[in-house]
Amino acid sequence: MRTAQPGDLVLLVSSDHKRFIVRLAPGDDLHTHRGVVAHDQILGQIPGASVSSHIGARFTLLRPSWNELLMTLPRATQIVYPKDIGLLLLRLSIAPGTRVIEAGSGSGVLTTALARYVTPGGHVYSYDVRPDMLERARANVARVGLEDAVTFSQRSIEAGFQETDVDALFLDVREPWLYLGQAAAAMAEGSFFGAIVPTVNQVVDLVAGLARQPFTDVDIIELLERRYKAVPQRVRPLDRLTAHTGFLLFARRLSAPYAMGDRARAARPEDDEDTPALEPLPDSLGVSQATV
Repeated sequence: MRTAQPGDLVLLVSSDHKRFIVRLAPGDDLHTHRGVVAHDQILGQIPGASVSSHIGARFTLLRPSWNELLMTLPRATQIVYPKDIGLLLLRLSIAPGTRVIEAGSGSGVLTTALARYVTPGGHVYSYDVRPDMLERARANVARVGLEDAVTFSQRSIEAGFQETDVDALFLDVREPWLYLGQAAAAMAEGSFFGAIVPTVNQVVDLVAGLARQPFTDVDIIELLERRYKAVPQRVRPLDRLTAHTGFLLFARRLSAPYAMGDRARAARPEDDEDTPALEPLPDSLGVSQATV
């Protein structure tokens, strides 16, 4: 089993469940509410080991998950939360080799997640007009060693994107419907579009905007996260709930020959029926549901 080495990011959990993520360096110290923990005491230990502060408080050494890494990145703005990022990665079909655009960069939490999953071979192109946001996002991406997978641009997306034929594009800006033409111009035909907005008013404007541009298969989702107290004698929901963080909207970039026809159809919907559930793949394809 691999032991903790200089340069590793590790997680220390105190007896009162406080969590500390630190990059190990010989001779450094971690200062906590339960005393000072020397990095030298952590180096060479395996996950699950117990280490002590200078006052004898015990900490458990663990490998940090990507959820913990993202949630502990320094932030100056509202972030896209892991509960939304998980679905976003799947709906945008993010995988090694994917080229994806995001705007804006914000604190770089989503940027970091995208960079993690497009590697190896893919790339993230991140846009923001604020230099302070780009500086923070760069630092957060570099904190986990993914800076080579991201290109940051200080540029208004009103002028359009510098890349073309990207596999996915995500907008986290106040008025995303104003930039759908620019988004479509940067996306490959059949590629994946996503956006996040906090209010219903913005959802309405974005759906209307998508109907006027070469997009189809629009889907609107809100995710709520409810956690439970993990105490055997009294398992119950926690008092705090991560409820509304934003509405996620997803769509597909239409191929040029079909764009006008689909936009006309979207402007005159035939009915308001709910979107049907996905049907399972037929057995004749030779693919089991367990492997899909």
